Parts: sequence; C-alpha cells; structure tokens
Amino acid sequence: MSKVFFITGAGRGLGADIARQALSAGHRVVATGRRPERVLETLGGEQENLLATALDINDPAGAQSAARAAVDRFGRIDVLVNNAANFYAGYFEEISDAQMRQQIETNLFGPMNVTRAVLPVMRAQRDGHIITISSLAGAVGLEFCVAYAAAKFGVEGFMESLRYDVEPFNIRTTIVEPGFFRTELLVDASTTWAELSIDDYAERTAATKKVWESMNGQQAGDPAKLAAALLTIAGQEQPSARFVAGADAIEAVTAKAKELLAQAEASRELGACLAHDDAA
Repeated sequence: MSKVFFITGAGRGLGADIARQALSAGHRVVATGRRPERVLETLGGEQENLLATALDINDPAGAQSAARAAVDRFGRIDVLVNNAANFYAGYFEEISDAQMRQQIETNLFGPMNVTRAVLPVMRAQRDGHIITISSLAGAVGLEFCVAYAAAKFGVEGFMESLRYDVEPFNIRTTIVEPGFFRTELLVDASTTWAELSIDDYAERTAATKKVWESMNGQQAGDPAKLAAALLTIAGQEQPSARFVAGADAIEAVTAKAKELLAQAEASRELGACLAHDDAA
C-alpha cells in the first residue's frame, strides 16, 4: 500500500537513498532539505509523487510549514524519517561550548522540532510511524565522538520514552542504530572539527582526525541496502522499537548489552539494599 514518507536531509546521503527507493516502490515522498532545488535535482526532478520542500530542522516554524505543505499536497503523513544530522568530532576539552550546543541543537532538538510538527497529523489519523536515525554512537560511547554521542544518546532516550506517549494513537516508533555506512556524514558539509587546541591532545587529535578523514567513502556499510531495510521496516505492522544496522553495530551493541548486565550484577550486593527500611 502506498504511504506518504516525510524525510529530512533528503538532498544527499542516506536521506536521498531512502527517498529514491520510496519513490521507486510507488510511495509518495516529501523530501526536505535546506536547499529544495538541490533535493529536486538529486532525486531526478519534478515528479507527481514527489514534493521537495525547504526545511532547516533547527527552525520549529519551518518544520510546521513543511508539515502543512505535506498535508496540503498528499493529505497525510504516514512515515516520518528523522534523518538529517551533522557531526562535531573531537575530544571533549577541544570541543567548544558553542560547538557542543550546536551539535545537540541539530541532532537532538532538530528531530524533536520535526516530530512535534508531524505528530498532530499522525494523531488525527490515529496512525503513523516515526523512524529516527540514531547511531552506533547513540548506544556505545566512542573515542573522538563525545559531542555526537551526547546528542545521539539523547535521541535514544527521547525516542524510547516517546514510544509510550504515542502508542495509544497507533503511532509506532523505531530507533535506527547504524554502524559505519557510506552516508556522507564524514564529508566536509557534515563534519566539523573541534575548534580548540590543547597541547596534551595535539598528537592524538592529529592522528585520529587523519583516520576519520581516511574513512570517508570507505565505510563497509552500503547506504542503499540500509535504505531498503528501512522501507521494509516502514511496511511492517508491528516494527521493532530498535533496529541495529550493520554487522559492526550488532557486534558492538551486543557487547554493550553484556557489559551492562555484568555491571548491574556487580552492583547487586551494594545497590539492591538501598530502599528505605521502615523497621529502622
């Protein structure tokens, strides 16, 4: 059955792959980006089932306008894909306060802005599916990713809790945790390096930055295959609340789950006896 997809960051990378495959499958697509003309060019020009519209996810009013445009064109929104994001890379002390705030503003408050704009439409329909692209770094802390991980861990908490808010309205939620995919996250347009420099970190920063730069375009994950998997999930009546994507992510998340279980067990003797003792 044809659905209406609302996709952020659809001008390149994973967002463009999702939009292309959704269109090929006969779905209607609202493809958003800061430059809608670029989105339209990327997706092959004007099409009956395509609406390319401007959206900066940091602009709540813009998100409201884009949601209205989607409903005006297609009458509904079935699947929201919160995909747009960027990456601030560096060690914590070298990430400025302004950069940290900008990272969280885009990668956490951005999806919140768009979700807040779309939810009234889905509630009125009593149907919908919110898919938010998190990251392996949203489940496992990684070196040089402190700002990105802080935002993506926030995304995970937001989405896990939102699930309970919207379930009564037949709105499903899915968190997507990709490992390393060729999604253009590491291109200059998406990656910002730490603007501060501290001697104690200088050698490690230079070496780590070189590694990250060399990874661009060489990641093992195929974004077209990830896009196809997300279309499959969007078509499920009862999709999983979490989708771990890529063998590297599955291995790392499995190890993290085991680590958490071990830490909980190690806490049992001291942690389980902290309840108030009425008899005392």
